[in-house]
Amino acid sequence: MSGTVVIVGSLNMDLVVRAPRHPQPGETIIGSDFQTFPGGKGANQAVAVARLGGKVRMIGRVGQDAFGEALLATVAQDGVDTTYIRRDPDAPTGVALITLDAAGQNTIVVASGANWRVSAQDVYAAEAAFKGAEVLLMQLECPLDAVEAATDLAHRYGLQVVLNPAPARPLPPHLLARVDYLLPNQPELSLLAGGESDREAAIRSVQAMGARNLVVTLGEEGALLAIGDQREHLPAYKVTVVDTVAAGDAFAGAFALALSEGKSVREAAIWGNAAGAIAVTRPGAQPSMPRRDELLQFLKERGQP
Repeated sequence: MSGTVVIVGSLNMDLVVRAPRHPQPGETIIGSDFQTFPGGKGANQAVAVARLGGKVRMIGRVGQDAFGEALLATVAQDGVDTTYIRRDPDAPTGVALITLDAAGQNTIVVASGANWRVSAQDVYAAEAAFKGAEVLLMQLECPLDAVEAATDLAHRYGLQVVLNPAPARPLPPHLLARVDYLLPNQPELSLLAGGESDREAAIRSVQAMGARNLVVTLGEEGALLAIGDQREHLPAYKVTVVDTVAAGDAFAGAFALALSEGKSVREAAIWGNAAGAIAVTRPGAQPSMPRRDELLQFLKERGQP
């Protein structure tokens, strides 16, 4: 297998402020430092795959502005194929406003900009990207018709479909039924299940809608594999947390790459757990993504294959 992943998703510039805690509604607090980092769930996941040694073809949009120029240069530097990323003349590049508290926990508000103009036509125009690839990885920071178009092409060319349903929103059963692996976190799982707070009940509800295979990311609890009727909990690795931004993207990218290389879903989730653990020890989204030698050494030190 070629280890090739197609990603349909977002590119944002992350504007990050550190603060002692998150403000309450109507409250102003004084933060410490401000930094900008390349981000967007799609671009983060693309960089995660590329740094781990995969081939990545990304479909998306940025504006014709300085942020767009910087984001294209950054992902290209990591080896992402940007052939299918369009420059939008009528919309700005997306941005994410991020506050990090003293424990490294984050709140995020995204202004989607050009990301929200990625269309089904964009995806079909990039049909060549799907040829010879093994896995399609998507999120929900682009319109749903683009996600569905990508799923159509993935099925046409025999790719496994991995969907990270973030930001969370209800999804139609016909789409869920065409997803091979759904990667929600706990809040996303609950929303997909209509607000169900019990984890197992929520999993069964989403499976009944058509998504038979779930890998639920649980932060410091690790991940839960729910493959059909089988359940397995993979504990998190203990690390010192600096910044949780994009930990889920590191997981998704590593998971997708492992699948594209023929690894089992369990092995893929172990890779995801390790990539997420490494990512939270560093600041920033894309800068925190580990390289393959780092991930393999991390797993070796913990007795993992």
